[in-house]
Amino acid sequence: MSQYFHHNPVRVKSSSLFGTASVALHAKLSQYKRRDKQCQAFFRKVTKSTLFQILMITTVTANSFLLVLGTNYDIHFRMFRVFEISELFFVSIYACEFLMKVYVDPITYWKDGYNILDVVILVIITIPYFLRKIKGNHFEYLHFADGIQSLRVLKLISYSRGIRTLIIAVGETVYTVASVLTLLFLLMFVFAILGFCLFGNADRGDLTNWGNLAAAFFTLFSLATVDGWTNLQEELDKRKFTVSRAFTILFILLASFIFLNMFVGVMIMHTEDSIKKFEREMTLERNLALMEEKQMILRRQQDEVNRLMNTQKVGGKSFVEMVEGFKRTLRHTDPMVLDEFCTSLSFIDIYLDTLDNQDVIVSKLQELYYEIANVLNLMLEDMPPREKSSSTLES
Repeated sequence: MSQYFHHNPVRVKSSSLFGTASVALHAKLSQYKRRDKQCQAFFRKVTKSTLFQILMITTVTANSFLLVLGTNYDIHFRMFRVFEISELFFVSIYACEFLMKVYVDPITYWKDGYNILDVVILVIITIPYFLRKIKGNHFEYLHFADGIQSLRVLKLISYSRGIRTLIIAVGETVYTVASVLTLLFLLMFVFAILGFCLFGNADRGDLTNWGNLAAAFFTLFSLATVDGWTNLQEELDKRKFTVSRAFTILFILLASFIFLNMFVGVMIMHTEDSIKKFEREMTLERNLALMEEKQMILRRQQDEVNRLMNTQKVGGKSFVEMVEGFKRTLRHTDPMVLDEFCTSLSFIDIYLDTLDNQDVIVSKLQELYYEIANVLNLMLEDMPPREKSSSTLES
């Protein structure tokens, strides 16, 4: 479907030459406004729908399954036409997906790395066709072009948030892992030179494993992975190297038990952080979806109230008269559901607890008043009676 645009003038300013060019290009593209908004919104809704994602996941899975079947020569020979037709079908679906997404966001589409991956896969799919057309069916690298078609399964990454989370976790560990690998390389370099000097001499040394620096590095890599290290140690024991066991044990402790475990620990830490971040994002999205649903319900109710308010007469009465009549029919025993703080269950629970505490405090104050009155009464009884001073004075 063709697109229609119209022009609005915009001025652009930038300091550097490259910045001026990029900003001017962006401003030039932003000058045009699309007129096919409804069609764009329709295709955006289609590409974002769950049904479309399920369709693409099913397509990629079926394509991968047929690639596995194609590795069997007999099946591929008997079902040659099926494979040809299915290939055209899958390529058509991938091309339609690409065109739909580019149509929806022709500029933003190229800013997503997973979209770039889909474009690269689409280009890889077309390589065998062009090679067969240009070089023929007996081209030397044609089998390699057919082999890299297995990269189509990577299209599942853009439809799986869990896989994208793991990829982000791996990307965040690049600098830390690079530091750990650098330390491991320095350790292997030191032990490679030391092993070459100790066990690589021409007289009675193990020239196969320690004869040069490259062989020493490969041997140390085997020791670091603890793969076949006993055979390497037996070769050194046969030549009666006294320090060989201490050398092997020390390197395995440092390389395998410290550096490799450190590498695994770094990966686990970043993966856990990414998973927690992913869970927080999912919770936030659910809360936002719930809030949007509530807002939509409130807007719909408000629209209904406004519609009733704008109606002059409903059944011979105005809306205000209907509300007043409804108020007169209410009783104190009628249950009412209100969206107020004082009517929430949590507030009522706290309020009842407060009343209980108030009753306890009042009861304790009453007991205290009774004790005070009793003490005052006892003090009054213990006081001596007053003398009748007036009668004595008269006598």
